[in-house]
Amino acid sequence: MSQGAEGNRVTGERVLVVGGAPQTRHSLAESILQPAGYDVLAAADVAEGMILARELLPDVILACHSADHPAGIELLEALHAAPVDAPVILVAAEGSEALAVRALRLGAHDYLAAPYESGDLLDTLARTLRRYWMKRIRANVPAQLLHANHQLEQRLRELNTLVQIGKRITSRLDLQPVLTRVVEAAVELAQAEEGTLMLVDQATGELYSVAATGALGQVDASLRLPVADSLAGQVVKTSQPLVITGEDLRKIKTHYYFRDVAYVPLAFQETVIGVLGVSNREKSAAFNPHTLQLLSVLADFAAIAIENARLYDATAQERNTLNTILRDTEAAIVVVDTHDAILFANPIACQSFGIDPQTAQGRPLTETITHLQVLDLFAKDARGERSRSSEIALDDGDRVLSARLTAIDDVGRVLITQDITHLKQLDRAKTDFVTAVSHDLRSPLTAILGYVELLNRAGPLNEGQQKFVERIVFSVQSITALINDLLELGRIEAGFDRDYEPVAMNLVVRYAVEGMRHQWESKHHDLQVTAPDALPPVSGYPLRLRQMVNNLLENAIKYTPDGGQIRLALGTQSQFVLLTVSDTGIGIPPQDQPYVFDKFYRADEAIDRFAGTGLGLAIVKGIVDQHKGRIWMDSQPGQGTTFTVMLPTEGVEKREDKRPESRESC
Repeated sequence: MSQGAEGNRVTGERVLVVGGAPQTRHSLAESILQPAGYDVLAAADVAEGMILARELLPDVILACHSADHPAGIELLEALHAAPVDAPVILVAAEGSEALAVRALRLGAHDYLAAPYESGDLLDTLARTLRRYWMKRIRANVPAQLLHANHQLEQRLRELNTLVQIGKRITSRLDLQPVLTRVVEAAVELAQAEEGTLMLVDQATGELYSVAATGALGQVDASLRLPVADSLAGQVVKTSQPLVITGEDLRKIKTHYYFRDVAYVPLAFQETVIGVLGVSNREKSAAFNPHTLQLLSVLADFAAIAIENARLYDATAQERNTLNTILRDTEAAIVVVDTHDAILFANPIACQSFGIDPQTAQGRPLTETITHLQVLDLFAKDARGERSRSSEIALDDGDRVLSARLTAIDDVGRVLITQDITHLKQLDRAKTDFVTAVSHDLRSPLTAILGYVELLNRAGPLNEGQQKFVERIVFSVQSITALINDLLELGRIEAGFDRDYEPVAMNLVVRYAVEGMRHQWESKHHDLQVTAPDALPPVSGYPLRLRQMVNNLLENAIKYTPDGGQIRLALGTQSQFVLLTVSDTGIGIPPQDQPYVFDKFYRADEAIDRFAGTGLGLAIVKGIVDQHKGRIWMDSQPGQGTTFTVMLPTEGVEKREDKRPESRESC
């Protein structure tokens, strides 16, 4: 039995099998009909079949026909002469077109010829029974019930049309096909001849057509109706539907005639933006309230489609504008998501960092960018920061970028760079000039200091002369200190100190504290040091690291009033050693904080009250950068300042030392 036969299994329908060979009747009953749930009767000839058909009233009759047993056609002839209310299927052993035509003319409901499968017979039985019972139902069901059924079918068709329109609106952003389908659906649901959809031109106050069917679609597209003096305009002004029905032809603006017309408003956020209308010209048919309700739903769909298209166009325009700005800007820009997969990289970034624009989007950052300084900037240890800055030297060796990495909520992070090659060149030229001048100044300053010392040997000086000599010595010493700082900074920036070794930072801190004991004790400072013995070593140049600690400690001592507190603490975080130097000094105003590491920069309050060259923190920053570390500060005016230095441990530094080889291959 086929799957189709299984689907047609029934219970209790009575089948009368007439004629055919005994084995044929037995096979039909035992092998096909009874297993399918049918109640089977059998008659060997036409006379017996007619008796059973009249007395037992079978649901369907199978009339078997062959050349040897022609009872099938004979039964049809007998039933045709004395009608029995049961459908008949002629089952022929040998099929022919003539036999089929004759059977159908005699009233057979269906025809089946050998060879056939059991499923074919069961499908034919089910189909015949279904048609027969539907015919009887229609003949006996009251007219009002049929009318209600027709209305239900009509409502289902209307609902299906609305659902399809809704699906199209939510799945498409191109406006014109959607609006055209809305108008077609309006014509279909209203059973009208023509339809139109017009929008309000806010600039002119006129209605213009955006979609139309029938004769209205052939009207000049330039047709515009004034809102102030038109039927459609009345709908715009009142926000209410309008229906006009009548046998007399009416004419609108001399372009087309109508017998019936219905307009409903297109409203979005309580503002009417257009009108949906249907009309009849050839034959008048009233538009009932239900039709207006359907048209109003379609008008709402159209308003949603128009707003979706407007928002999409606005978004696309903004996106295109942003893409153009990002694409054509001279800054390299890279945007990654929260998982560090690339969302966007403009052409400058692709060119600068070796990014393939065809394959970069969506790929992990580490698989797309090989530039080590960029990867360091995106390192996971920086994820807790809102932003961080660094300088990136490009692989060509000629260009330097200032880069800032900023976190963006719910998006990821964005890297924006600025080419500062010319600034670095100017800074290098300035440094070279200052270094050269400093070298040239040291000799005459030394000579001046020597001659001043000889004045005391040349003879006694009066009190006034002695004060002048002391001022000269102080000035020369100040200038000499400045020159020494400049030369130190020049050596640091030039990278001359490359004899790195493992350095125990706790010893560096202790030596610095002892070396400056006289200074902090003379100001009665409460200085406390927290330096655990079990700290991993830092790979660096010991003298420079001590100079870094000295400068930070000297700053804390200088700017902390007598009796203040100073705290030095060492610790570890991940693969870094952290040094913090805190004081309860005068603090740094917020407007000065971004510039404290710049050369020669000093806050106004510091200039007025404290001596200095403005190079101490610049030297500290240079030493930290030289050791591939980071430094930052927190300060509150009047409360104190904390400087934090983060230096990579020796193991990290050794791994870093392997990087230049890979950098050259990028």
